[in-house]
Amino acid sequence: MKKWQDKESLKELLCHLIEFPSITGSEAELAISEFIHMQLNDLDYFQEHPEDLQIHPTSDGRKFVTAFVRNGNKKETVVLISHFDVVDVEDYGEWKNLAFRPKELTQEFLANIDELPDLVQEDLKESEWLFGRGSMDMKAGLTLQMSMIEKATQGEFDGNLLLLTVPDEEANSTGMMEAVEVLLEMSQLHDLEYKACLNSEPVFTRYPGDTNQYVYTGSIGKLLPGFLCYGMETHVGEPFSGINANYMVSELTKELELNTDFCESIDGEVTPPPTNLMQKDLKEEYSVQIPHVAVTMYNLMVMDRSVSEINKDLLSLASKVAKRIERHLYNHAMTFTQWESFEPLEHHISVFTYQDLLEKAIQQYGEAEIVRRQAYIAANYKVLGDRDLSTRLVYDLASLCKDEGPMIVLFYSPPFYPAVSSRKNPFIKQVVREMIEYAETKHNVVLKEQNYFAGLSDLSFTSLSQSVEGLKPLFRNMPLFQNGYRFPLDELQQLKIPVMNLGPQGRDAHKWTERLNIDYSFGVFHDMLPVAISKLLKNK
Repeated sequence: MKKWQDKESLKELLCHLIEFPSITGSEAELAISEFIHMQLNDLDYFQEHPEDLQIHPTSDGRKFVTAFVRNGNKKETVVLISHFDVVDVEDYGEWKNLAFRPKELTQEFLANIDELPDLVQEDLKESEWLFGRGSMDMKAGLTLQMSMIEKATQGEFDGNLLLLTVPDEEANSTGMMEAVEVLLEMSQLHDLEYKACLNSEPVFTRYPGDTNQYVYTGSIGKLLPGFLCYGMETHVGEPFSGINANYMVSELTKELELNTDFCESIDGEVTPPPTNLMQKDLKEEYSVQIPHVAVTMYNLMVMDRSVSEINKDLLSLASKVAKRIERHLYNHAMTFTQWESFEPLEHHISVFTYQDLLEKAIQQYGEAEIVRRQAYIAANYKVLGDRDLSTRLVYDLASLCKDEGPMIVLFYSPPFYPAVSSRKNPFIKQVVREMIEYAETKHNVVLKEQNYFAGLSDLSFTSLSQSVEGLKPLFRNMPLFQNGYRFPLDELQQLKIPVMNLGPQGRDAHKWTERLNIDYSFGVFHDMLPVAISKLLKNK
């Protein structure tokens, strides 16, 4: 008896998956991995081959699942990757209690359709949609991949299928990064040839109202550069005797926020400009001392640009801002002399990288002491999270080297997502061409090829497009690298799997109106996905 091969059974499985409130880091994120394992274990194939269905612990106590279906002695293998964590549900407001009850939430929305945004109402008039957190991103993709595994157990593919579904994609991708080693081990143990890594993240719109269906041959990359500004403390009654770090970070944000100089364009696809994700001073309590230390961090998307080039441009921008701050402070002090007679200070603001600051601290205090301090902070302040922990490590060095101040220090925090692309891979390009033709001929669906999936995905951890040498400016200036944050650098140099993303249709990821088009996703797309897998297994 087939479990997940028609629209209703797929919808039922999806609803069960959504009912787990698997917000990243929650207990339900752990529970859903066990549910997925249990559901797959019901398939006859895994009853006969229990060693091919595994649940793997991560270093932080979570779990990811692998389900491997062999076809005789075939080497050719397609890896299906997905994630089962979701973002939180605070945006649902009055509907929050139904965010993980997709059937009830959908019924409520249909009963109160006039309260929904116009675009949502238009969708509901045209086809069947299912609402709920994770319905689109990306438990529908996981549902469909579990259906493909069932097909594989029935011998429907001329090759092997390996399902890999992981936690933590919405935060730091710990699950996928730790799964890289497992993928390497399995390829060696079973003598596998990984033909492609196929993700089924849903189609993401490129602009409001975009109704196109996309197939992706890569996934965009992400850096999280930060600047720690170390000014000069003073009483608010004597502001010209110090430098307010909140002002310093505001000038950096003024320069970097939406700065299109950091955008890239490839074949008409453009990365979004950088935008601020964190900005705050580091005072722990209110006082009339000005904030003299502050931090700011930015989301920076990348495609082909090297880390070395980006690092150089960020340092150049910081130097430009430092000069502007110096002029601003001096000019305002000069203006104030019309009321108070004094000699304005002429500040010099230094610009360092984290590596520069680390070397200065070692020169002053010795390597053993600095290593001890950094290791102690990394080990004892994990509750802060990667961003604040990175900031604390930089702040500690800046405090030790305060004589070098005032200063701006460039550093990087996790997560780092390498850009990955198979847009120049003739094998993947051929499959994409064939799928575009198949979709139009068989289903009258127009698929558009995109080089990069813009929503960030775990495809980033299937290969390494930049050289290790080119990544040195990133890792040398990342306080947590090998100090609480392990990036699978060596493993990714070995893995090198071509990538492709073909997913279901949904709308409004990470919004309270998140929804899945049931008719397309569990109808047309459920027919297209096995065709894509077969082509990836057969094409040379």
